Amino acid sequence: MKREDCIFCKLANGEIPANTIYEDEDFRVILDANPASEGHALILPKEHYANIYELDDTVASKVFPLARKLACVMTKTLGCDGFNILQNNGEVAGQTVFHFHMHLIPRYKKAPNNQGFLLWKERGLSPEEIGTICEKLTRQMQ
Repeated sequence: MKREDCIFCKLANGEIPANTIYEDEDFRVILDANPASEGHALILPKEHYANIYELDDTVASKVFPLARKLACVMTKTLGCDGFNILQNNGEVAGQTVFHFHMHLIPRYKKAPNNQGFLLWKERGLSPEEIGTICEKLTRQMQ
């Protein structure tokens, strides 16, 4: 299903021109129009899923192998020194376009913005608090 009001649906299906670096029946991969680094790309499913919670299992099973393949090609071609693969879900997590997408962000040692990206302050949970969370999640996964 595609949504008429979704800009990423339009980009993924070629209705809006983009710098496409890869395409298959399920995905279009484009260079980000506002990149965090040289080569920053987005993997866009052609079908609309607002986030990972809605993502079809078949599509989900294809997205990470594609990300790995692209990261390998991009690292070799662009000569980057590292790589971030990022996917946000929900506004509080930094999602700004509510169409599932994965960011592929090449990182360069000498780039001006290579420090401090994706860093967070540790929460400082006790071993007991971590154990309680682990028990809750383990029960739900069974």
